[in-house]
Amino acid sequence: MEFGVGSILDGKVTGITKFGAFVALPEGRSGLVHISEIAYSYVNEVSDYLQEGQEVKVKVIGIDQANRINLSIKKVNDPPQRAAGGSQGGRPPRQGGPRPNAPRSGGYVPRPAAPKEPTDFEDRLRQFMQASDSKLSELRYLEKKGGNRRGGGRR
Repeated sequence: MEFGVGSILDGKVTGITKFGAFVALPEGRSGLVHISEIAYSYVNEVSDYLQEGQEVKVKVIGIDQANRINLSIKKVNDPPQRAAGGSQGGRPPRQGGPRPNAPRSGGYVPRPAAPKEPTDFEDRLRQFMQASDSKLSELRYLEKKGGNRRGGGRR
């Protein structure tokens, strides 16, 4: 029986680690179910979901160049339906009333643009030079204001 990516197989858990579980497959082969592929909910401890010797249905989700088989238990079944209301992250749905930053006229008000992160060397150099010039001019201003003493002349 040759199996490839997408095959659903019966297997038996042969070992549990902190990062997943090893599963014996047909034809004497074995594969790994990573902790993220055990359940659709957050899995903190693999042993909370699986025990050695347990029979499981697994889906082959990958076979790497070293012929290691990556398996999934959660992808054998469809994901669970979300509760009505579209709530995410365990956060309760918002109750009525205006949003704190909602525009009063009901029109669209764009958010201020986030500062652009420099992406290449020239942008980073330009940003550095601007900051450097600004600091130098501030220091010169403080020196003129307070004489030749450092610290602006306030003591």
